[in-house]
Amino acid sequence: MTNFLITGGAGFIGSHFVIKVADLGHNAVVLDKLTYAANPDNIAAVKHKLIEGDIADFSLVSKILHQEKIDFIVNFAAESHVDNSIKAPENFIQTNIIGTYNLLNCALTHFQNSSNEKKSQFRFLHVSTDEVYGSLAATDPKFNEENPYKPNSPYSASKAASDHLVRAWHETYGLPTITTNCSNNFGAHQHREKFIPTIISSAIAGKNIPLYGNGKNIRDWIFVKDHVDGIYAALTQGRLGETYCFGGKCEKENIELAHEICEILDEIKPRQDGKSYKKQITFITDRLGHDKRYAISNNKVSREFGFKPSKKFSERLRETVMWYLDDKRAIPKK
Repeated sequence: MTNFLITGGAGFIGSHFVIKVADLGHNAVVLDKLTYAANPDNIAAVKHKLIEGDIADFSLVSKILHQEKIDFIVNFAAESHVDNSIKAPENFIQTNIIGTYNLLNCALTHFQNSSNEKKSQFRFLHVSTDEVYGSLAATDPKFNEENPYKPNSPYSASKAASDHLVRAWHETYGLPTITTNCSNNFGAHQHREKFIPTIISSAIAGKNIPLYGNGKNIRDWIFVKDHVDGIYAALTQGRLGETYCFGGKCEKENIELAHEICEILDEIKPRQDGKSYKKQITFITDRLGHDKRYAISNNKVSREFGFKPSKKFSERLRETVMWYLDDKRAIPKK
């Protein structure tokens, strides 16, 4: 049995990883600040130890690593909403940069004080985003692990900085690290502020469905459980010091995806007036510095881990919509 410290494990992607680790019989220790974006109920059904705290707390993190005899650290802890980063970038700098720096320092001390056998097993995996690579034009090839960093928002800049710190702690101090960068995730338990839950909840509540600009921005969508499987593969099979990119091989314009969600809702939960939910789509002032297109190549992880999406996007999207309709917490009252 392996001892995992999973930071941000009560959040969206992190909670799915906790469930996977627990289902495999490993020991899952979750450190989470329990901000508005976290929900401990997401992991209530599986065995784990939840500790409320901040990754920037050196004493707390050091104590956990020692007492729980941690073998693997998987860092999901992050502020991640781009809009919030524009309004309050200091929160992103504190958690995503200072927090990661502190976590690396604690991990390094823990690693250096471990036996040779423990050192050979230890891993620090840092979960990041494709947004660090910037924005693509419509005809540009997809991002891959060799692309230079060109972050455009305070969020992506903070994640880029954290990625660089992780690389530096590997190259300078020999900490066994791996970094993963992913495209847009979707699935159960995602916070309502995110794109797909916003569309679903707004539609059902009879509110305007907001789309930035002209709705033509393009995102590459990956199902969260596929992403979690990829992270686990990178952690257990990946080469130290490497970066691995995970995408869903599914590029969609925002307006196209909004229409697909509305069509599913039209079928399974029609409006009382018989009209399509598409009537509720409303274009709003574009986000500052809104990146045009994200798309990320799976070639490396496909080659090294055999990674690929487990089902068609349309099937996973329908599953996701159904989950939100069934989950009373996900859909606000009118």
